[in-house]
Amino acid sequence: MFDRISTRIFADGADLDGILRLAADPKISGFTTNPTLMWKAGLTEYADFAERLLERITTHPISFEVFADDEAEIRRQARKIAGWGKNVYVKIPVTTTSGESLAPLVRELSEDGVQVNVTALFTTAQVELITAAVAQGAPSYISVFAGRIADAGVDPLPIMARSVEIMADAPRSELIWASPREVLNVVQADQVGCHIITMTHDLLKKLDSLGKNLEQFSLETVQMFRRDAIAAGFTL
Repeated sequence: MFDRISTRIFADGADLDGILRLAADPKISGFTTNPTLMWKAGLTEYADFAERLLERITTHPISFEVFADDEAEIRRQARKIAGWGKNVYVKIPVTTTSGESLAPLVRELSEDGVQVNVTALFTTAQVELITAAVAQGAPSYISVFAGRIADAGVDPLPIMARSVEIMADAPRSELIWASPREVLNVVQADQVGCHIITMTHDLLKKLDSLGKNLEQFSLETVQMFRRDAIAAGFTL
């Protein structure tokens, strides 16, 4: 079934060895990371981590995020990160931590040739604003956090479908289905015409289940329960 999916997969994570292994996987078209993932992975040297990755990953697009919170410092960090490689996209949050829109800065950077990945969007209004900002600029990504939208009890499908329509006004920009929660999201992203979906390394391990016969899946699940009970040495 995977060969019928048009949506491309970007691996999301900060495990250096894991990323390098995935670079050889033909199912993986690119990579994303963020400060939270890097912190959880125990990383403290941001530029060193990026340099080691980019020594090996030279063709896959890869996104690194700014971590400043004021416009001047975001601009400086974005230009520095952009200089790390031609395949680098600079992740910029849709707003500052106080809620101030970064769309004007995104427009400036994009039109100046910086490849941006605008992140943490949740609404179609935000998509409209950022689409207008990147419409005349360099190739870019717009990351809508569909998984977190679902966590709020809201169906993300209409938002993602509408985002695809909105972004037709920015043909050099692609929509990313961010923060997926299950393999089903790959199918859903493909159904609405979403260009890319990010997947954590743990979620990628489940991709082999895509299109699996459910009767066989049921049997394997029963076998797993039996096998694990024996391994645990349970008795009654």
